Amino acid sequence: MDLREGRFARLEAIEWWSQPRVSAARVLVIGAGALGNEVVKNLALLGVGHVVVVDDDHIERSNLSRSVLFRAADEGRPKAECAARTARDIYPDIDVRALVDDVIGGVGLGLFHWADVVIGAVDNREARVFVNAACARLGRPWLDGGIEVLQGIVRGFAPPETACYECTMSSVDWEILNQRRSCGLVAKRAAQARGVPTTPTTASVIAGIQVQEAIKHLHGLSALLGRGFVFEGLGHTSYAVGYAKKADCPWHDAPAPLEEAAGLGRASRLREVWELGAARLGDLDALDLSRDTVLPDTSEPLSSIAAGSPLLERTAAEIGLPAWDVMWARRADRQLGIVLAADRAAVLGGTQEAR
Repeated sequence: MDLREGRFARLEAIEWWSQPRVSAARVLVIGAGALGNEVVKNLALLGVGHVVVVDDDHIERSNLSRSVLFRAADEGRPKAECAARTARDIYPDIDVRALVDDVIGGVGLGLFHWADVVIGAVDNREARVFVNAACARLGRPWLDGGIEVLQGIVRGFAPPETACYECTMSSVDWEILNQRRSCGLVAKRAAQARGVPTTPTTASVIAGIQVQEAIKHLHGLSALLGRGFVFEGLGHTSYAVGYAKKADCPWHDAPAPLEEAAGLGRASRLREVWELGAARLGDLDALDLSRDTVLPDTSEPLSSIAAGSPLLERTAAEIGLPAWDVMWARRADRQLGIVLAADRAAVLGGTQEAR
């Protein structure tokens, strides 16, 4: 008699657990610091099949006391790559891809569309606002985590059905965010303060809840969406909280339909994207971008392109959009999201999903 248990036997003993569903899941992790390390570790332990880790930072010695996936020899190397490497050591069958890039400027929204759920492990409002907008526009739920010393918070958002991250922001939050955007004040202060003080134990708690809620969502169970859990590790006065939608929040309309354009990518001219949108909607008013960009030859901000613009002769790359992005064709009150899917294989690299 063979008494050896399979790798996931104790998980499969859970009444509602489906390992095939977990193995097929696609999770996008934004951030590979202390919190992101614990998230990726848990995903690997649970046998989540497809993971992309995004982070543009490099490992410093101080990361080694808070980041389970990093080693002393990794100092100076990209966090995302080292996190992905160690995830493979934990679970060799994991299909994991590291993207060493800034989520705001370097990650196309096609990757958000690819994911079943997004997990945020970032340390600033600006990144959270971008991730929130991307998830809202593509109809993807996301789980935000934050940590400081012995405190932390997990918040789940699934607009338009639930409140989103912007619904939780106060006027003070927006003032600080605008200061960061205009003059880098917040970033300078963070650098002077040498980062946010925290512990690996708090990161473990918060990431554990984030991944637990992601797994519940993947199984169709009620998860922490439109709600939050505040962990208070000093006096153990932790509590749950609910979030209401703000009436003036822009992210609670149903997402526009999407079309995968397999023949269009970052190297395509915008006129080709326009023509596809016009074929579906009729004459267009504009092509709306996934994010504001700055044209290198004018230094002018750009968020949309109108009919007849000479910019239609440029490529998506030439106006500053990343690979595998999404653009929205707009005519009056109708919109169609066009996924520039020709870049998909390049973004996913050698992963199984790319093949």
